[in-house]
Amino acid sequence: MNYIWEVVGRQPTGQQQPSGADTIQKLCDRVASSTLLEDRRDAVRALKSLSKKYRMEVGTMAMDHLVRILQSDRTDTEILGYALDTLYNIVCSDEEEEPEESQQKQEDDLGAQFTEKFIGDPDNITLLLTLLEEFDFHVRWPGVKLLTALLKSQCAPVQSIVLVSPMGVSRLMDLLADSREVIRNDGLLLLQQLTKGNTAIQKIVAFENAFERLLEIITEEGSSDGGIVVEDCLLLLLNLLKNNSSNQNFFKEGSYIQKMKSWFEVGDDNSGWSAQKVTNLHLMLQLVRVMVSPVNAPGATASCQKAMFQCGLLQQLCTILMATGVPADILTETINTVSEVIRGSEVNQDYFASVNAPSNPPRPAIVVLLMSMVNERQPFVLRCAVLYCFQCFLYKNQKGQGEIVATLLPSTIDASSVSAGQLLCGGLFSADSLSNWCAAVALAHALQDNLTQKEQLLRVQLATSLGKPPVSLLQQCTNILSQGDKLERRGSRVQTKVGLLMLLCTWISNCPIAVMHFLHNQDNVPFLTGQISENLGEDERLVQGLCALLLGICIYYNDNSLENYTKEKLKQLIEKRIGKENFVEKLGFITKHELYSRAAQKPQPAFSAPEHMLFDHEFTKLIKELEGMITKAVLKSSEDEKKEEEVKKTLEQHDSIITQYKELIREQDCQITELKEQVASLSSQSETLQNTVTQQFSQIQQHRDQYNILKLKLGTEQFSGKDSHVNGLQPEERSQLREQLEELQRQNQLLQTQLTDRDSLITSLVRECVLSERAGVCLQEVELLRAQLQSQSAEITELQREKQELLRAPDATVRGPGEDRVCVELESRLSAQTAEAQKLKEEVQALLERKEVMEKELASASSTAAVMQTEKSQLQQELQESKKEQDDLLMLLADQDQKILSLKHRLKGLGETIEDEDDLDARDQSDDDDDDDDDEEECDE
Repeated sequence: MNYIWEVVGRQPTGQQQPSGADTIQKLCDRVASSTLLEDRRDAVRALKSLSKKYRMEVGTMAMDHLVRILQSDRTDTEILGYALDTLYNIVCSDEEEEPEESQQKQEDDLGAQFTEKFIGDPDNITLLLTLLEEFDFHVRWPGVKLLTALLKSQCAPVQSIVLVSPMGVSRLMDLLADSREVIRNDGLLLLQQLTKGNTAIQKIVAFENAFERLLEIITEEGSSDGGIVVEDCLLLLLNLLKNNSSNQNFFKEGSYIQKMKSWFEVGDDNSGWSAQKVTNLHLMLQLVRVMVSPVNAPGATASCQKAMFQCGLLQQLCTILMATGVPADILTETINTVSEVIRGSEVNQDYFASVNAPSNPPRPAIVVLLMSMVNERQPFVLRCAVLYCFQCFLYKNQKGQGEIVATLLPSTIDASSVSAGQLLCGGLFSADSLSNWCAAVALAHALQDNLTQKEQLLRVQLATSLGKPPVSLLQQCTNILSQGDKLERRGSRVQTKVGLLMLLCTWISNCPIAVMHFLHNQDNVPFLTGQISENLGEDERLVQGLCALLLGICIYYNDNSLENYTKEKLKQLIEKRIGKENFVEKLGFITKHELYSRAAQKPQPAFSAPEHMLFDHEFTKLIKELEGMITKAVLKSSEDEKKEEEVKKTLEQHDSIITQYKELIREQDCQITELKEQVASLSSQSETLQNTVTQQFSQIQQHRDQYNILKLKLGTEQFSGKDSHVNGLQPEERSQLREQLEELQRQNQLLQTQLTDRDSLITSLVRECVLSERAGVCLQEVELLRAQLQSQSAEITELQREKQELLRAPDATVRGPGEDRVCVELESRLSAQTAEAQKLKEEVQALLERKEVMEKELASASSTAAVMQTEKSQLQQELQESKKEQDDLLMLLADQDQKILSLKHRLKGLGETIEDEDDLDARDQSDDDDDDDDDEEECDE
């Protein structure tokens, strides 16, 4: 077997040594044709040893054979390991060597070609994912390295194959649970490559419990004090969370933000930070910033900010911010992180305002940071971070803006301590142009969208020199701009001018009082017109554009309170000295500037050099808002303005009239709604009463049927009792008579009990009945009682007759004791029946009285029903009147709409663009009126 001798480097004597390509070809043939597993294993081992030196030849001739080995020899882990190592050497260059740049590029191209060939068949990636399930170290580890190399070379195609492979991502997530750290760590690198730029895979990895496992590994490895493994975990977390709102929400809902607090626990001794710790902590801070980035959805950012404050993470970051011995880059990134955690969050901003530096005496953290910002000896990136922090502190924080401006007012200045306002004024007028720019932008953010503070800042007075009266802050800023020679002596550059102009534009925009104060200085307008009309260099063109913006703001927000500088006179001045077209051209240069586009991208000031620090993000928004309005105001003629003002006044009057009609219609709608509710309430009450009457009538009917059944039963028993009496005096007949009398007594007692029950039931029913049917029922019951009384009377008469017959019997003189007892019993029965008849007469009399009461109640119910019918008629009449009033109002609105439409046509004829909001309101109101008419018709029905 010559190929073995070739591999080990020993050749038999007298034979010529073959080339590398020949040897590789023989090995490939051996792999393809050998039937013994040992021969194939030796051949693959030989290919592995040659794959680094003869990468091109092995990749070209052996790749297909190696793939077949992976498919056919799955039971032998050793040959699988050799094959995977060989494929890894083919697609990935040797990292231990450091080739030249041209050679490295050639190696990369070669690896990309072999990778493309390998992934040309998607089943190869699926096969590789299947092999990763093998627990054997010699199979799993080479498989992880090979898949990582494929992802580095051809990321997107491999991601697509893995994504559609069944359980592909889940198999890779199992690598993080491997007890062997080498495989786990290489699995982290694999997942880093897999999750780059693929949102779908990022979501799958996150929902495979990746966050929990990664945080556990970070804790096990020592958090910020850990090694490279912690860095790999943090990089993978950044891949999963950055620009992925779904994963960010899952991270927040899983309470993983709370687990991040322990990462930032630093001791008092912060000297001697290792480079790995600095890298780890820097990535941890970036991870916090990803969760609260301004580019995220506002709701998601706010909830993360709230969670970070509640769990104490913000407090921990502020502790690092005020700690000593923290490296400069970590301090800078911490400032940026705190900035975005407090940006737009009122609670977090209030907490940050209360943080004090550990100094003697204690100073607010804001003051300490501003000291660094206006100190020209501090690093540039640190000064930018402090400015960003100050901007975020004032973002949508009118309370904080008021506190900053208050430190400049004469009534609140404390000479014994340094305030934020004093530092900003010192930086605004210092010799360092970067300090001028930072202070101007910071002060502009204290006035952003806050009219009250703009007016308050007009009260600030500055002492320029001894013996001279103080001047206002506004006048001092304009004086510095207008005195060009002094600026040159101070070494001022374009940066200072741009900063002051941005401050002035922000200050007087949307504040007519500030515009009036600015125009009151007679030197300001000539300076601005002179700057705009001059032909200056490229650097000064930006200053000219900002001067044009400032002058345009003076025109747009001018209330014409100064006679010399009204809107019309300022426009005439522009037309004479500058020219309207030239003015608009200079104004439009601002948005065409390269640095303007960079600043407009994101809120954080990120500049490569101090001289590039010209525009602020919020100021770019102001320019975008004002540029079109100022251009339109300058180019518009005075006649057009007058016509527009007249039309606006007319529209305002019509709007006020329409508003009044709308309010009137709303009131009537409310009244109609109340009436509808009353009608509905009365209808429901009527239905309730009707249901109650129906239920009571059914109950009375049931009781009546029961009473009739009992009456019939009682009458039958009485009839059978009467037929049983005979005049015979035989003993058998007497015994029968005695039994019948006893039965009659029992029936009489039962009848009395039943009559008592019926009487109580009738009494309760009579109390509830309020309608005529109840009275009829009660009359029937009275007739029944009368019939019963007559039957009782007939029975008493029959008993008396039987008694007389017994007394007249022939053998009356020889009656025995038994016969005497029968007579006595008959007499007692007769007395009882008489008493019962008397009682029934009394009951009949009581029922007659109750009948009269019920008739009175019936009359009262009839009168109540008449009152309800009258109220219903009144409500219907009121509805008709309201409907008539609404029709009149609609006619008036139609007339007003016609007038407004004609006025709008006139405006459109004059070249004005009119929005159709009023027309939409009119159509909506008409639809509402139609709905009200439908509701009224339903109510009438």
